[in-house]
Amino acid sequence: MEKTRYFDHAATTYVKEDVLKEMLPYFELNYGNPSSIYKIGRENKRAIELARERVARVLNAKPKEIYFTGCGSESDNLAIKGVAYSNRNKRNHIITTKIEHNAVLETCEILEQEGFKVTYLGVDKNGKVSLEELENAITDSTILISIMTANNEIGTIQDIREIGEIAKRHNVIFHTDAVQAIGNIKIDVEQDNIDLLSLSAHKFYGPKGVGALYVKQGINFQKIQNGGHQEKNKRAGTENVAGIVGLRKSYKNRL
Repeated sequence: MEKTRYFDHAATTYVKEDVLKEMLPYFELNYGNPSSIYKIGRENKRAIELARERVARVLNAKPKEIYFTGCGSESDNLAIKGVAYSNRNKRNHIITTKIEHNAVLETCEILEQEGFKVTYLGVDKNGKVSLEELENAITDSTILISIMTANNEIGTIQDIREIGEIAKRHNVIFHTDAVQAIGNIKIDVEQDNIDLLSLSAHKFYGPKGVGALYVKQGINFQKIQNGGHQEKNKRAGTENVAGIVGLRKSYKNRL
C-alpha cells in the first residue's frame, strides 16, 4: 500500500502528539464549564487565561487584548464587522485587497450590502500591494484597512509594518489576517503597528476549530454573536477549552 505524502501544510497541519496529549484530559476529566464558580470550572478558566497569556506574550500584546474564537474566519468576521458596526455613525469606508481570503472578501461584500463602501486594491505580478496606491485610497470616511500578512495561495508577504504606519498616520484602524503567517514569521503587533490580528491553531500543528483575535486596547468593536458573556462579553458561547489548550501548546512549540 502506497504511503500518502502530504505537501500542503499551508492548508492545514496535523495535530502533533504532544499537543493532543495536552488536550485529552479536557475531553474526559477536566470538563468543567469555565463560566462555572466551582473548582473544575475555575481550573478550566485558568487554563484559558494561561493560553491567553501565551498568545499575548508571543505577539508582544497584553493578555486582555486576546480573544479566543472558533477559527480564523470567525476572527476575521469579528474584526471587520465588529469595527465597522461600532463606527458606522462616524465613518463607513473600508480598504482591502482583491487577493484576501474569502473570510475577508465575503465579509466586505456583506458590509457593502449594508451601506458600507469598500475599496478593493489590486496587486502587482508578485502579489504585492502598492503602498502609494493604498495611501491614495484613504479618505476622510475610511475607518479600516484589512490586508493579510501572507497570502494563502501564492505566499506573498506584505509590507505589514509600512501599511500599519500609513494607517496610523491617517488615524485609520489596521487589521491583518495573519492566519497563514503565524507560526512561520515573527510578528510584533507594537512594532508592526497592528490594531487587530487574526490567527488559527490548525496552521501550526494545533487543532481545527479554534482561533484567536488580537484587538489593541482602546479599539472599539461590536460583538457579532449573542448569548453568554464569554470573552469579555465580545464572543458569546462556551469556550472550547480543549482546543484553546491545544492552541496554547502548539503555539509554544512553534514560536
